[in-house]
Parts: sequence; C-alpha cells; structure tokens
Amino acid sequence: MRLINLLSVAVAICSLCYVEANSGHTNNWAVLVCTSRFWFNYRHMANVLSMYRTVKRLGIPDSQIILMLSDDVACNSRNLFPGSVFNNADRALDLYGESVEVDYKGYEVTVENFIRLLTDRWSEEQPKSKRLLTDENSNIFIYMTGHGGADFLKFQDAEEISSHDIADAFAQMHEKKRYNEIFFMIDTCQANTMYSQFYSPNVLAVGSSRLDESSYSHHSDVEVGVAVIDRFTYYTLEFMENIGKNSSLTLNDLFESYTFEKVHSHVGVKSDLFQRDPSEVLVTDFFGSLKHIIRDDTDSVDDFNALVTDGEKEDYVEHVLNLAIEKSRKIVLEETNASPIGHTVLDNPVESTLKFNKSRDNGWSSKQSAMFVLTSLVIVIGGMQLRKQSNLRMTNFYDVS
Repeated sequence: MRLINLLSVAVAICSLCYVEANSGHTNNWAVLVCTSRFWFNYRHMANVLSMYRTVKRLGIPDSQIILMLSDDVACNSRNLFPGSVFNNADRALDLYGESVEVDYKGYEVTVENFIRLLTDRWSEEQPKSKRLLTDENSNIFIYMTGHGGADFLKFQDAEEISSHDIADAFAQMHEKKRYNEIFFMIDTCQANTMYSQFYSPNVLAVGSSRLDESSYSHHSDVEVGVAVIDRFTYYTLEFMENIGKNSSLTLNDLFESYTFEKVHSHVGVKSDLFQRDPSEVLVTDFFGSLKHIIRDDTDSVDDFNALVTDGEKEDYVEHVLNLAIEKSRKIVLEETNASPIGHTVLDNPVESTLKFNKSRDNGWSSKQSAMFVLTSLVIVIGGMQLRKQSNLRMTNFYDVS
C-alpha cells in the first residue's frame, strides 16, 4: 500500500514540470463532412478539403481529424486536371494529393456512420483510426457542407439527417463526457435551421444562411466547368489565411467578418448554450493544435539542499543519488548525445560528498535537473519507508519471541 502511495507521489511531482494552461481543454479534434457526391457538386468537395488544409496547417494532426468525403472528383473522367482539386480559378493551390487522408469515402459517408462517429457506438472491429476518440477535455470543430433545406441536410441524394438527429447526438456526447466544447459550422441552404434544435451545453454554432435563404457559390472555373467553392466557405478561408498558430484573433472576429455583401445571405450564430463569450474564444482553441504549457520555476537547488542536510539520511541519500546520476547520465548520453557528466566519487558510505567534474559541460537542462532531483527524492523516501517497515517487522518478531 505504501508503495502505491509513493508511486502516486512520484506521478504528482513529475506532473508539476508541465502544466496545461487550461485544465479543461487538453486536445483539439476536427470532423469534416462533405455530404454530396457527383461532379456537379465539385465545390462541396473543395469546401471540405479547404477546411482540412486549414486545420492541418494550424497544427491538428491527421490522427485527430476525421474526413468524410465521397472522393469522386479528383479522378473523375471530366476532370481536366486528374488527381487535383482546386478552390480558386487561378488553380494556385492543389487541395488534393498524397497528404490527404480520407477516413470515410464513397458510400461510407452515411447518416448512420456520422451519428456513430459522434456517439462512438461502434463494434469492436471498428479501427481506432476511424473513430472520434475524444474525452471531456476535447474541443471539437465540426464542419458540414452539402445540399440542405429547413432542418435537414441531404447525404449523397440518398438520405437526410435532421437538426433533431444532430442535437440528440450532441446530447449523447455530453452524457458520455465526449467533449469540452463544440464549434459547429455548416455551409448549406437554410443552414441556420440545422442548429435550431441544439440543447446541450458548451455548443457554439454558425451557419451560412437563414430560413428560406440559399447558400451561394462564389465563382466558377471555365476549364473545370463548375463552381469551385461556396461564398461562405470562401470568406471563412480568407479570414483563416491570416491566422497563425499563435494568433490572438477570436471567433467573434470571424463572425464579424461575415457581411451580406460578401456572403449574399444572412450568417447566423447560436451562442446561448456556450459558456464563454465568443470575443474571448481564440480561433486556435478549435482550429489549431494545443501546446499551452506553463513553465515550472521550482528551485531544484533548494530541494536538493533540503534533502542532503538531514544527517540521518545521508547514507541513503548518497547511495541512491549516485545510482540515479549514473542512470540519468546514460539516458542523457543516449538521447541527446550530450557531454558526459562526471562520475560521483563515494569514498565513505557515511561521510562522503557529491563531486561533479565542473570542467565539463554536463549537457543537462534545468528541467532535466529538476526532474532528476525530484525523482531521486521519491526514491529516497521509498527507501526510508522500506527500512522502517523492515525494522518494525524485526521489532515485532523479537517481541513475540
């Protein structure tokens, strides 16, 4: 039991070295869904591939992006640029290529699979790479594009998902603690009706058009022969191109960038379920990687001095520290090829001192030194506890005799 407690202490001490800036938010995920298929819906494929490129550029890895795409455009016989998809008539940026990982393609893009993805209701055979492995500390960006109407979105002209279906899926996610916050974005006709039924906490939503309004394409490419991107997504990307990994722009800045003159429809925002003010939510809280780390300024020298001043512990301290130093030295040399740290000289097991070769650069960072000292502290305490237990057992033995 004492060993378990000591291990708990070790974990707690080591965790102090790296502390997340926001304890309720530790990872970001993106779910990007194109619900259309067929060549004439080229722009919908370009929409979702554009968002895919953006979240990857800002740091979300493919392992935390779920891409659902019919994937029937790049190699379509009508495509004059085989293997390529563009979102602009100048064709300056190819959205398709070897770096695109489509998780659900073709007829895998269904309402059932989308709902199962959100709620994680899969059989054991479902590979982890095709699952949304989020938890209560996950921020999730969900983007959907396709053809829709009042409270519904079509999936490949074969079935529909309703606003109630998505609302209930979010409710299950909340009950199962599968998210910290959700940012839902949808580009379709009458898009704002798709979030009208949401009721789960910490869900922020934005849509491209209100009830009875269409969502329009931005422009066409004469050689491609069809529209290559929608207006709402085009101006979202225009804003996002000014975003870097350390940007201070907020979601409210994004919302204010939408105007009727640009989008040709009324963009809607639902924020009543969201606890934070959009003006305080960084764009990178959903679109970027999460690397907020607070530096630990603990004075490892004070901890070390406090450790070795107790005369009763010196024999244990010196022996354990020498073992820890030697082991740590080997690890550092193997991993970082740093200059070696001098061997500790232990002349007398009771009255020796720790001697370091200061003529050499030991190659240790202050963080590594702190980790070494704190780990050694836990080992020493463990040794003392084991010795006390041993002495107690021996005492009890003689008492019984």
